[in-house]
Amino acid sequence: MLNKLIARAVLAAVIVAGAAPCAHAQTYPTQNVTFLVGFAAGGIADVVARLVGIKLTERLGHPVVVENRGGAGGNLAAKAVSVAAPDGYTILVTTTGLAVNETATRNKGFSVDDLRAVAIVAFSPDVIAVHPSNPAKDLREFIAHGQEKSFTFGSAGVGTGPHIGGEFFFREVAKVQAVHVPFTGGGPAVTAAIGNHVDAIVLTLPTVTPAINQGLLRGIALASATRNSAVPNVPSYVETGFPDVYHGSWVGFFASAKTPDAVVEKLNTEINAIMRERDTQEKLKAVGFDVIIKSPAEAADYFKRQVATWGRMTRAIGYSSD
Repeated sequence: MLNKLIARAVLAAVIVAGAAPCAHAQTYPTQNVTFLVGFAAGGIADVVARLVGIKLTERLGHPVVVENRGGAGGNLAAKAVSVAAPDGYTILVTTTGLAVNETATRNKGFSVDDLRAVAIVAFSPDVIAVHPSNPAKDLREFIAHGQEKSFTFGSAGVGTGPHIGGEFFFREVAKVQAVHVPFTGGGPAVTAAIGNHVDAIVLTLPTVTPAINQGLLRGIALASATRNSAVPNVPSYVETGFPDVYHGSWVGFFASAKTPDAVVEKLNTEINAIMRERDTQEKLKAVGFDVIIKSPAEAADYFKRQVATWGRMTRAIGYSSD
């Protein structure tokens, strides 16, 4: 009799434990959700976070609060989320920089294993843009001038995709001397370029699209094989004589590693539903994004491959930081 009672108790405990994640998913969320953006306002992660946040607030029935915590190429926000409670209420919104920094930054205080991909939602090529007063009318002329003397280029921060992609292109492909100037996000970098405080910026296209279309900056090359409808007058690398050199950035949502599968699935489902909406796609395409739809498993696999790809590029230029 005693053995039967023990067996029933164990069985009941197993059932309760198994039901807990499901129950969590059914009740989640019961409070505000915070999107912790790894970069300053105006950058690509911020643009996507705010667009998704507004729509997700409606779908979840609880406010989604967007908080910008720029710095260290996105590492400050990533570290904060890596140690946050694994309950789905603190979500990192970041870029390719997260994959880059796994190799590039030694003492960042966390590993990508401390995070798990919730959704990877958008991708766009990087663009090189200059102040309208710059004498270079295209990338060929800009590189020719760069062979005569060194120049500065700004990015959204140390270890971001545009930083590594730009450094790789200038150093390994174009063979010119470029001095990197990091900012806390794409917005501040654009502001500096408009003020003519740096010779060029390398940023993911959506951050620069408004300034290019308003004539505040001149796009001289897209790091892609083709032009982009958001900036139809900006030529691709291929057109300017640099084929097979492409780099860009994605935007993704990440939670702390031990966040329950059910919560991640729910967030992924809701975020992907938002990305499938026509107006979402139109808004993102207008600034240069291509929408991506991936399940949690597909997002995790994509991110793993990105870590490897950017690791190879980072090592090629011999870049690392503390």
